[in-house]
Amino acid sequence: MKVTDQEKEQLSTAIDKMNEGLDAFILLYNEAEKDEPLIKYEDETADIIKQAIEQYGEESINQKLNAIIKEILSFSLLKDGEKT
Repeated sequence: MKVTDQEKEQLSTAIDKMNEGLDAFILLYNEAEKDEPLIKYEDETADIIKQAIEQYGEESINQKLNAIIKEILSFSLLKDGEKT
């Protein structure tokens, strides 16, 4: 393949940018952590949550579930952070 000096410089620049992008992806991959859920729902519970999200919307259900969980945990934990 015959190229001019300008084309050769453009190809070199493009290759450098591709390598920088690849390095960024490799860094992201190496720093990635496994995303594990905080709560493992039973199938029946997960189905009910999905139905509620479809009916009322994700934001509404997230707010309600967060409020319920906070309330339940506040009753089950002592003020100093120990479990009852």
